[in-house]
Amino acid sequence: MIKRAGERAVRVKEAMFGAPGSAVFTDIADADQMMGRARLFSVGTLKPGCGVGYHVHHNECEIYLILKGTAVFNDNGVETTVSAGDVTVTADGQGHSIRNDGSEDVEFVALIPLK
Repeated sequence: MIKRAGERAVRVKEAMFGAPGSAVFTDIADADQMMGRARLFSVGTLKPGCGVGYHVHHNECEIYLILKGTAVFNDNGVETTVSAGDVTVTADGQGHSIRNDGSEDVEFVALIPLK
């Protein structure tokens, strides 16, 4: 199977978990293709000033691979800068957020495997 760029689902989430602006997610694979092993596998895009607010994961984890740009990542209350090539892992029971304080878009792969 090949999913062409124009065939992939795109979802816009406004004020996600209370963050400013919108987060755009373009699916890499949909739920059926992940066979119950993950609930999200997408490319996220955050325009300047936008983010995904702080939230805690239960019975799952979340992994980000930063593809482009620089963002502020909150890892269980500790903020740090992440940039292209960095990987973040938020384990089951832990929380995180990400926001784009820069002047260019931030793009990242987001994967949420289930426990």
